Amino acid sequence: MTMKVSSYAAQSANTALEPFNFERRDPGAEDVVIDILYCGVCHSDVHQARNEWGGSLYPMVPGHEIIGKVTHVGAGVKKFKVGDYAGVGCLVDSCKKCGSCVDGLEQYCENGFIATYNSKDKNGALTQGGYSTAIVVQESFVLKIPNNLDLKAAAPLLCAGITTYSPLRHWKIKKGDKVGVVGLGGLGHMAVKFANAMGAHVTIITTSPNKSNDAKKLGAHEVLISKDKTAMEKHASHFDFIINTIPNPHDINPYVALLKRDGTMTMVGCLNPIDNVQLASMILGRRSVAGSVIGGIAETQEMLDFCGKHNITSDVEVINMQEINKAYDRMLKSDVKYRFVIDLASLKEK
Repeated sequence: MTMKVSSYAAQSANTALEPFNFERRDPGAEDVVIDILYCGVCHSDVHQARNEWGGSLYPMVPGHEIIGKVTHVGAGVKKFKVGDYAGVGCLVDSCKKCGSCVDGLEQYCENGFIATYNSKDKNGALTQGGYSTAIVVQESFVLKIPNNLDLKAAAPLLCAGITTYSPLRHWKIKKGDKVGVVGLGGLGHMAVKFANAMGAHVTIITTSPNKSNDAKKLGAHEVLISKDKTAMEKHASHFDFIINTIPNPHDINPYVALLKRDGTMTMVGCLNPIDNVQLASMILGRRSVAGSVIGGIAETQEMLDFCGKHNITSDVEVINMQEINKAYDRMLKSDVKYRFVIDLASLKEK
């Protein structure tokens, strides 16, 4: 049952994404075959397609915010049936044996998880992502999509959603907590929605005053302009928790100063080194700067169920597959509110 799949791929770090045909592996007894309907476009897709983090493998079919319809299930599959809507996020396998995997934290697999794309499967083949018409994934890494959610708007939950939900849950955000969200983009707008639904008092922290109205529509109670020195000083030692979604290196010291004693700022957007971190502010206030990456499969399902309960989805702009290179350029200019999602019907028609 080898499947011929149409996709868009990067052939090198310096070339635009272009049509690419390849074959998916034969599904086994524990596998689910998904006809992909929608795939979100993540900032990390650009980083990896252009080898900005190093180690990129080509040809590369990006995409790890995948929603589609199940078209085949292996004999051993129990949770899914043909016709179900299903999702695939950033992970398609892990060792399943290390402490992190046993704890349901496959994203921290101590032997290295297998990513949905730009990774090597256990058989040595390159994994290829959701900018494609179909995918084969083992059942234990496939997620159920609540019936009440708009499928295209739910696709970014598989990365942008869990990336912001997981730290809010890990640091036990609750009703009445004061939460700051630095940056109002694909990640930031999801953090606002989640923190609000958890009962927190939410403040967007941004350099752009023109984002104030959107922030409040999304659920922020306040907007703090980080360029406003007086406003920043007024909010010193104010927040219980800050989630920082900025994707590029920046000065984090002004944000650390906004934390209460024992407050934490979690970094979810930037993987690059950050210089000149002032430790005095952390030491004297027992403040913490931490990191978090996506979530395990169980927590991702929990997040999806939470979204179903609270009717939370991403704000999206749907594009055709053929528009992906323009979408990358627009995303780098922050010209999207707030997540591009590819309609894979556009690729199937070609």
